[in-house]
Amino acid sequence: MAIHPPPMFVIIIIIKILFLSLSQISYATDTMTQSTSIPDGRSLISKEGTFELGFFSPGSSSANRYVGLWYKNIPVQRVVWVANRDNPIKDNSSKLIISQDGNLVLVNQNESLIWWSTNITTKASTSSLVVQILDNGNLVLRDEKNNNNNNSAGESSFLWQSFDYPCDTLLAGMKIGIDKRTGLNRYLTAWKNWDDPSSGDFIDILELTSNPETIFWKGSTKYYRTGPLIGGESRGTVGLRNNPIYGFKYANNQNEVYYMFTIKNISVISIGVINQTLSVRQRILWVPETRTWNVYQSLPLDNCDVYNICGANGYCTIEGSQTCRCLHGFKPKSPDLWNTMDWSQGCVRSGNWSCGGGVKNNDGFRKFIGMKFPDTTNSWINANMTLEECKTKCINNCSCTGYTSLDPIGAGKGCSIWLGDLIDLRFAQDGQDLYVRMDSAYIDAKHGLRKKVILTVSITVSTVLVMLLALSCVYVTKVKCKVTKVETVLTKNEDQGEDEDFELPMFDLTTIFKATNNFSINNKLGEGGFGPVYKGTLQDGQVIAVKRLSRNSGQGSKEFKNEVILCTKLQHRNLVKVIGCCIEGEEKMLLYEYMPNRSLDSFIFDPDQSKFIGWSVRFNILNGIGRGLLYLHQDSILRIIHRDLKASNILLDNDMNPKISDFGMARMFGGDQIEGRTSRIVGTYGYMAPEYVIHGLFSIKSDVFSFGVLLLEIISGKKNRALTYHEHDHNLIWHAWRLWKQDIAHELIDDCLIDSCSLPEALRCIQIGLLCVQHVPDDRPNMTNVVMMLGSEITLPQPKEPGFLNQRVSIEEKSSSRSETPSLNDVTMSRLNAR
Repeated sequence: MAIHPPPMFVIIIIIKILFLSLSQISYATDTMTQSTSIPDGRSLISKEGTFELGFFSPGSSSANRYVGLWYKNIPVQRVVWVANRDNPIKDNSSKLIISQDGNLVLVNQNESLIWWSTNITTKASTSSLVVQILDNGNLVLRDEKNNNNNNSAGESSFLWQSFDYPCDTLLAGMKIGIDKRTGLNRYLTAWKNWDDPSSGDFIDILELTSNPETIFWKGSTKYYRTGPLIGGESRGTVGLRNNPIYGFKYANNQNEVYYMFTIKNISVISIGVINQTLSVRQRILWVPETRTWNVYQSLPLDNCDVYNICGANGYCTIEGSQTCRCLHGFKPKSPDLWNTMDWSQGCVRSGNWSCGGGVKNNDGFRKFIGMKFPDTTNSWINANMTLEECKTKCINNCSCTGYTSLDPIGAGKGCSIWLGDLIDLRFAQDGQDLYVRMDSAYIDAKHGLRKKVILTVSITVSTVLVMLLALSCVYVTKVKCKVTKVETVLTKNEDQGEDEDFELPMFDLTTIFKATNNFSINNKLGEGGFGPVYKGTLQDGQVIAVKRLSRNSGQGSKEFKNEVILCTKLQHRNLVKVIGCCIEGEEKMLLYEYMPNRSLDSFIFDPDQSKFIGWSVRFNILNGIGRGLLYLHQDSILRIIHRDLKASNILLDNDMNPKISDFGMARMFGGDQIEGRTSRIVGTYGYMAPEYVIHGLFSIKSDVFSFGVLLLEIISGKKNRALTYHEHDHNLIWHAWRLWKQDIAHELIDDCLIDSCSLPEALRCIQIGLLCVQHVPDDRPNMTNVVMMLGSEITLPQPKEPGFLNQRVSIEEKSSSRSETPSLNDVTMSRLNAR
């Protein structure tokens, strides 16, 4: 049988297939030369297959194309560097080439348009230039003649490297800092959001002061600082402590100042990322078993990490009910503002102290243990001085206000002194000794006798003043004094059966009448279950909101006392600030900071107002509420279950930042207690978890349920208990669950968010909301996990059936065996809206 050769067209097709296959293989390399290019659809892969360089479209932004680096073998794409982050390509016809002038450039197909360039000047022969992606994630341009040992090529041989131009991600071996020879400044700049890699305004930068430290900036505002980096440790933060995951290197010499991380175990994948939405820098770990990125560390850590929250010469402590305090020997510059928890004015020296030129005269130093060092902008250091020499240096300079050793383990080597006010102080677990200059009367050592005399005189004078004050209270005004304990006025806590020892600044009724124009109807902001809320202006010009207990209110002294107790214990940026209270006769009032944007429900449920809060604002609100709730559940001194979390209890400040309010229904727990039972059901129907409504069981998971409902409301712009859903959907939870099961969850998103919304991010939030409202409390995540889910791209579990799908609980179904007090609305400055 004769064998005929295949037709010519078949041979041509086979040759083309082989050519394309070989072409693909040739591009599966880590190096590009001037004779090759990388068009859209092709990539470079590092020698060990760790990183890949290519074209991508982030998130839902399919119209924009970028050149970037990502982990090759991780299924969840994590982009660690972007070339043209601020100049996206609008089609897929571009390519990377080495240009005739020796630069790596991103150009269109006919090379007439340059999207991005390394923009360097080199005298190297372009024929010997190569672009290579290294296994540490560094993309380099180098002269192949100088070094042929690919991955071990030294940094000095690189003509250009991506490590010098980081985006939002800090990889192991990447320097953050300044090259003093060239002026190159390497710092991190956040993505605007998860599907837009363009430069945001949240920046992590190493500031070149006398004692360099890392600063986080939000726009032109200092947001957080780590503390100085001398000795390889950062004062007052866990961010650079010894740990099993990574090491830390710091250098400050005549050529450069920088820090970098190294991974201790090469099998561990860990990176640092700054997040614009959450305003944090996170260290995240890849967990192969769960195929997720987990948050290992996050900075800032707590409310005390907010830059200079306590003002000059004030310090922050996360322990106790009083967040800010003045250093010993100092007093509030503005006592009135300080008492209203506005600490921005800071503290000034007590008495009539003046520089005396030596300890033997009238000034010396008091030692403060465990302090985060002050802002180093106005500081001076000498690495060779002893601690005693440092003290002498400071005492001889009247501008010097404090000094310390540079040695992080306190061995006394090196000297740092501060000139002028001490800024951004806090107590910290790994803080150091700080010596602060002050009047010798406030110093324990060598001046004990003088201090005792002053103390004795002070006690005597104080006793006489208190007696006179008491007499004036009884015989002159009959008005309760500001020093009156609130618990002597209020009834005992009915649930606990005992009094609590607490205080809150007291205001007399006359002051409140003047502030609110005698509770004028024009000053009324709204009315809730507690009673009406009025806008007021104190004599010093401070604008406040006054919550006045109504005699007809379903809530009473127990709820009022409960809120007052909590107000003295809780401090967080996402909790409303309580300024004081007024208790006279039948009148019981709480004074809050005034929130000009009122409550969240007045925006999201209003067809007109909802148009003014786009997706980024709503997502920021969700994260803020989550962080506030996490603080209540985990980070506050006592574990707090709010029990009435809802849209009208979320207040919005000038910048639309959310603050949780109304703690009249809240319950406090100590230790590890996370749940309780009650026969008195309080809260708002539609937000209450099924186990709470039916069985009286409340826990941190019932607050998580309420958060889930609130999340779905924020995304949809609809109330949970509205009557406008599909005929088979009894409420928003039913509605969201049906859409999710039918794989059309995008229909839940508020129409006014279509243009501003990141669809994958919104769908992810819907999934988180459904996880929070699952019927079984143990299935719901805790707030630690919820905050992590919102702030990262970890893979989420599939939600199970929500609560109230098998049985509806309505007001008519109340059990007559329990006293139930649902909150119709509350103190949140909004109109009365039934849920």
